[in-house]
Amino acid sequence: MLLLTLFTALSISSPADSVPKAFSLLPLPLIYYTPETRFAYGVAPTFTFRFKRDMTALRADSAATVRPSQVTLGAAYTQNKQLLFYIPFQLFYDRDKYYINGEAGYYKYSYFFFGVGQREVPRELYAVNFPRIRVNAFRQIAASVIPVGKLYAGVRYQYEDYQVTSVDPDGLLATGTVPGGLGSKLAGAGLGLFYDSRNQIFFPTSGMVADVAFLNQSRVWGSNVRFDRYSADVSSYHALSRHAILALNYFVSFTTGVAPFNAMSLLGGTKRMRGYYEGRFRDQNAALIQSEVRFDIYKRLGGVVFGGVGILGDDASLLRPADPKAAYGAGLRFTINRRDHLNIRVDYGFGQQSSGFYLTIGEAF
Repeated sequence: MLLLTLFTALSISSPADSVPKAFSLLPLPLIYYTPETRFAYGVAPTFTFRFKRDMTALRADSAATVRPSQVTLGAAYTQNKQLLFYIPFQLFYDRDKYYINGEAGYYKYSYFFFGVGQREVPRELYAVNFPRIRVNAFRQIAASVIPVGKLYAGVRYQYEDYQVTSVDPDGLLATGTVPGGLGSKLAGAGLGLFYDSRNQIFFPTSGMVADVAFLNQSRVWGSNVRFDRYSADVSSYHALSRHAILALNYFVSFTTGVAPFNAMSLLGGTKRMRGYYEGRFRDQNAALIQSEVRFDIYKRLGGVVFGGVGILGDDASLLRPADPKAAYGAGLRFTINRRDHLNIRVDYGFGQQSSGFYLTIGEAF
């Protein structure tokens, strides 16, 4: 989701030659554009802090590795009359030994629906209200045997009450034949692994980051649906020269059971397969690979070219490689924070009879 991406992009690392403040407040205006929202405006004040134990460690050794914790209070209104309230957070404790991230929010949204799997339909508009909670709690493991980067293991929790408030009366959702088409309640728990060896958070030139997850949705946790999801999201970064970086992203998501349409594996959006509307293609399973070459143009200005291919699958066919979805495009970057190489991102992507414009902060992956 874009909101969590924006929050992550605003995480600011501290210079190693001084002890940072224990607490700071950054009042941030919010503006972005995506095909799903058009222009969105709002505010997102961000609280940055470190726990007392970590401040003590920094005062004793200013070169100690202690990332800042952050909590953002966000609100936005879009040209599509969507309303969003959200509180993303990420907490680091005991020299990053413990890492907790997630989001709590309430959204009054509208989306276009294009069908499920190989059953595609003309786009139909539906409206939905949903509170959502996502929490991932990790602890660093195997620190003594991993020479580069940090490996975390932990638990995950998700809650989402997807209240569909209106549908196209002549559309597929109105028939009630689409799982979750008239609403669903998700409540699930699971396990996760997270590995990070990037040399920078916002614009890596080397290293990799991997997020592997298992999530069970069942009545045990309060859900009214039953399914399991297994997913892996891996990105790696390779310097081609002093002025060019190759970034690669691999993503797979597999579902067993009957997932509601809003919780299926998706292609499209600001992060995966730019050029397609978010959820333009959805099914039980998905796999994709995308790449991006990032290069300097002049001083703070940079450029990118990107492309990707994704495939979907279901119970009958785990994946359908004979029916690929491709997307490609180009964009510009403007560095607003040279120390951390934090960029404003402007992209235009193309798909099969589809295209999209994106204005936001931070890289797609």
